[in-house]
Amino acid sequence: MSNTHKNMIYVGVTNNLKRRVNEHHMGIVKGFTYKFNCKYLVYYEVFNDINQAIGREKTIKKFRREKKNNLISKFNPEWKFLNAMINNADDKYL
Repeated sequence: MSNTHKNMIYVGVTNNLKRRVNEHHMGIVKGFTYKFNCKYLVYYEVFNDINQAIGREKTIKKFRREKKNNLISKFNPEWKFLNAMINNADDKYL
């Protein structure tokens, strides 16, 4: 998740991406995303195993900002906000 200016990044894990994106966007989730206005999805990965997802989350959280930026840019070169795309997706994993 990122803020409007794309200068803050939050990394997290969820079992329901659509729900979680909407919670962040509406400001329901208090904490880092609320404090820094991180309402916009710019990157995501899908896993079938929660332990793999948590491991990946921990790995990405350790990345320096430049490495996170590169990861996002490879997936989403224009850093478009993906909230609407996720909300309209029929994918059962989202």
